[in-house]
Formats: sequence, structure tokens, C-alpha cells
Amino acid sequence: MAQVVWSIAGSDSGGGAGIQADIKAMQSFGVHACTAITALTAQNSLGVEAINSVATDVIESQLQALATDMPAKVIKIGMLANVQQIQLIAEHISHYKQKWSQPPIIVYDPVAIATSGDRLTEEDTIDALKTHLLPLVDVITPNTQEIQLLTGVYLIGPDAVREAASKLVEMGVKSVVVKGGHWDYPKGYCVDFCLWQGQEYWLGNETISTPHTHGTGCSLSSAIAACLAKGYPLKDAFILAKAYINQGLYAATRYGEGIGPVAQTGFPTNLTYYPQVIEAGSWLADELDFAQPNPFNFAAGFADTNGELGLYAVVDSVDWVEKCLSAGVPTVQLRIKNANVETLEADIQTAITLGKKYQSRVFINDHWQLAIKHGAYGVHLGQEDLCEANLKAIQEAGLRLGVSTHGFYEMLRAHNYRPSYLAFGAIYPTTTKDMTGQIQGLEKLSHFVPLMAEYYPTVAIGGIDLSVAPDVAKTGVGSIAVVRAITESEDHRVAIEQLKACLE
Repeated sequence: MAQVVWSIAGSDSGGGAGIQADIKAMQSFGVHACTAITALTAQNSLGVEAINSVATDVIESQLQALATDMPAKVIKIGMLANVQQIQLIAEHISHYKQKWSQPPIIVYDPVAIATSGDRLTEEDTIDALKTHLLPLVDVITPNTQEIQLLTGVYLIGPDAVREAASKLVEMGVKSVVVKGGHWDYPKGYCVDFCLWQGQEYWLGNETISTPHTHGTGCSLSSAIAACLAKGYPLKDAFILAKAYINQGLYAATRYGEGIGPVAQTGFPTNLTYYPQVIEAGSWLADELDFAQPNPFNFAAGFADTNGELGLYAVVDSVDWVEKCLSAGVPTVQLRIKNANVETLEADIQTAITLGKKYQSRVFINDHWQLAIKHGAYGVHLGQEDLCEANLKAIQEAGLRLGVSTHGFYEMLRAHNYRPSYLAFGAIYPTTTKDMTGQIQGLEKLSHFVPLMAEYYPTVAIGGIDLSVAPDVAKTGVGSIAVVRAITESEDHRVAIEQLKACLE
């Protein structure tokens, strides 16, 4: 059953923004949109001619009807026309958060200024927002003008963006997404920022040249709301919403004599539309003055694996490396959790030797120094290891690099490094590692694979056994990584043949 998302916002008679854009964007991500209308604007492509605010008792009747039968997982709030509306909405949100068995996530798009430059709210609403609504907001999505209006901080550089976001957090907001469409810093690029759970995330792409941008803010916040309703973490909702807007800007067209609306085009399936993750040393990082602690040649990438990896066994001992290789497993990873310092190097050296003996791919998990020293085929690293490992040394040694990813943000971050393959997980819950909050499922895997299969061998990992392997293979993923499906089977050779058959 589709998740329910509410939009509490104004109606755009021109059809390009407000409630109309919210519904279209939410449906593009497969959620059911419900609405409570706060204002009836008279506008067209040339501008806003009138704002007819809805009486608070009418808004309340809409909210009560929805709450009785269709409670929301996420509530997106757009234009609130006056102080009375702000107070009313805040009272209802506070009640929902306290009384509902599953408190809703609140996404607020502070519609203070339209793209056309028309101010859409009364002057005295800012104080009311800070006092009543912002402390209830989980994600706020201002553009640069709106965040300046709320915080008084002018966005003249990355540090100012961080400062403004921090001020919003001080006002009670949990997370901040700053839309960079009006920023134009660096020149010719659009850079967006997210502050979530104390971590900052930066995305960037070349500015898309089109005058038809009406409704981008509404659509982005609605896409974020929809993704959050489907269980995506904010960093993934952030990158998906940005890709959705980019895709819509490329397809935007005019319907009147003025500014046309961003197109509402469905889930973004083409990597062309996805922004790049900006981090130290990567694309645009120098322009934003990010320090680079670990110099690395992003453009060079890592050695090729010469095709898909096939059945991929992840094991914790040299004995299992040999059992798998001798039974015809083409790719094996040695992942020793609690390494014995005295035997670790010998075990890694033996595993590497076995890989050469059976002419198979053996990847060493984490221990990249020893992998380089003994000439391993490749190394597998998690996301946190990308900052700590000497990637330049791995690159110069000619080793392959596999990278774990858990969601869209990490996938796009890994894409910066041009690894030898990408692993997506955890597809299902697993007992071998705590993956709380990082279960991807087949729906997400079916989105990951088409985006990346053109560039890398793809691997699905996490909780996969014979009962689900055929479903995983149907997504088109090139490789299935298994742990217990082999090591805890009654006959590992039979299990290996059955698993290989699922891929073939």
C-alpha cells in the first residue's frame, strides 16, 4: 500500500507550483498525496496577481477529515499566508507528534518569495514561524533568499551557508536543506547543501540553462517528503530530489507568456541528471575551499575487473577461501572480523596465493597495506574507509577497488572514485553485520543497477540465500555476494552450484 503524504500549502491557479506541483512530484515517487489548502492564489506565468487566504476553520476542517481516516507518514508544509494559519498548523502538528502512534515527519518549505520575486507572505509572519512552527520541523528546505530572511545571514560563501544552517538548528529545526538555485556560487554551477544528524552533505552540477523554473522549490521539498515517506534517509532523499529537479529542468517548457514550470517527469533513472557529491579533493571542492587531507587522483580511477564478478563469496578464513575457489566460485572476499595479529599477514598472503593458483579474484577486506605488500588482486573498502585508506597507494599499486554503498548518496559518492565495482546492500536483514536503518530491498536495488551497470560491475549483498537469490538476480545485478548461504549450508558445493545457476 502506498504511503500517505500530506501537503499543507497554497493553490497555484497556473498549475506550476504549490499544491499542484506537490501532488505531481509526490506521485512521481509512488506515494499518495493528500492536501489541505491554505490559500487560493491568482497567478499565471507572468506573476502573482492575488493571494486569497483560506479561513482557519476551513483549513481545520480539511485537517480533521484527513486525520480521522488518512494519517500521514510525512507532512509537507508550503505557503502559510498569515500568523493565524501558522499558529493553527503548529497546534495541529504538535498534537500529531504527541498523539499519533507513528509521529509524522515534518518537511517545511518556507515559501516567502516566489521565483518571480513576488513576496507571498505577510511581513509579520517571520516571528510567528520562529516561535511556533520551526521547533516542530524535521527538515526545512529554504532557498538562499528564504534562509537569509529567516536567519539574517547572507550566503557569500560555504562558511556562511554552514552558519545559516546552524542558526536554523538553534531555532529548533532538526535538519536543513539549502537550495542553491539562486546562489550562483561558484559561477555557472548550482551547489546545494544539507545538514543532517550533525553531518554536512554538498551536491553540485552545472547550472541548467532554462528560464522555466517555476515550482522548483515546491517540487524539491515534495520529492524529499515522498522519499522520506518511503523510508529513504535524508541524504538519499536529498540527492534523489535534486536529480528529479534537474531532470524536470531539462524537460521544462512554457505554457504562457512568462516563466514556465519545471516538468514533473517521474523517478530519475538517468545518471545524467544526478548531481555530483562534493567532498575534499573531488569535483568543485577547490572552488568551495575544502581542505584535502588525502591527495588522490580521482580522474584516474581503479583497475578493471574484466567483467561481472559472478557468484561472490564473503568468508572469514583461509580454509573457506580455498573451499570456495576449489568449488568454482569466481570471486572471493576474505573478511576477517577479529583478526589475530600474529596470523593475519600469513592468512592474507595465503589467500592471495590461492587466488593466483585458481586464477580467480580474491579481494582483501580493509587491510589494504597488506594487500599491496603481497600483490592482491583487489581490496574492498567501506564508505568510512575511503577517508582513511591511502587510495593513491592502492591506485598506484594497480589493485582493484570494490566499495560498499548503502543508498543513493553513498553510491554517487563512490562514483567519484571510479572504483572497480560497486556493492549495494544490505538487500535483506543479515546476522553477520548490524545494518539497522540500511536495508535497501529489491525496489531500491532495481533503481541502483540501471544507474550504475553501464559504468561498473554491480554486486548485491546482505541476507541473500537460495530462497531470494532468483528475485535478486531479476533486478539485473551482475553479481550476488553471499556469506551464510555457503558457509552454513549442508553441502557447500551443492549450494555454490545452485547459487551460480540463479545468476546464469
